[in-house]
Amino acid sequence: MCASCISGNLERAKARIEAAARRAGRSPNEIRLMGVTKTQPAEVVKEAIEAGISLLGENYVQEAEKKIAELGGMANKAEWHMIGHLQRNKAKKACKLFSCVETVDNVKLAEALSRHAEASGRQISLLVQVNIAKEPQKSGVVPEEAELLVSRIVGLSHVQVSGLMVIPPYSDDVEKTRAWFRKARLLRDQLAIKFKGKADFKELSMGMSNDFEAAIEEGSTIVRLGTILFGPRRSPR
Repeated sequence: MCASCISGNLERAKARIEAAARRAGRSPNEIRLMGVTKTQPAEVVKEAIEAGISLLGENYVQEAEKKIAELGGMANKAEWHMIGHLQRNKAKKACKLFSCVETVDNVKLAEALSRHAEASGRQISLLVQVNIAKEPQKSGVVPEEAELLVSRIVGLSHVQVSGLMVIPPYSDDVEKTRAWFRKARLLRDQLAIKFKGKADFKELSMGMSNDFEAAIEEGSTIVRLGTILFGPRRSPR
């Protein structure tokens, strides 16, 4: 995809984000646009950074590692988040590649991330992934167990719990999805009160290309956009 195409797509997405924020009585500055670059080659990621996308999400550690190496110094112009399921044996590499892991759903993973972050001399941000609709095929802690999980990881020395991440059931009816977004926001707000002073819970990562406007209207602070910025995903090489 050409850089000008990405730039045009980005401007249109920003306009939609701003309009959704205004409808909800929010400032557009409260919402961050993440470019999801899964399966996109390094040259496309470079064009995305040049177009002004400063937050990137990757699903796989090895894919991200390869792209970051190919990008060289250009990679430092963006913040990188891990948004795919992360195995504990990849925690060490993840700590070096990402500033935030959005898919923490168990204590062991959080402990591994804290341990490796300490060894690297850095702090890493975590979002707790909540399986908001309790779908058996998806990762994430069920809503009823989120508080217990947070209570067990907020004291870890080199990680900071910064909020929640959800992937609701896909639906062509955005109003059905909206109900899940609202439930996620209410859970985030409850946890923010419960853990005030221990975790800030400022982030609520939810909403993708097909439903991000409803997510913003319901409180999202990070929208994860791939298709509307880069077109259909490419087949892995």
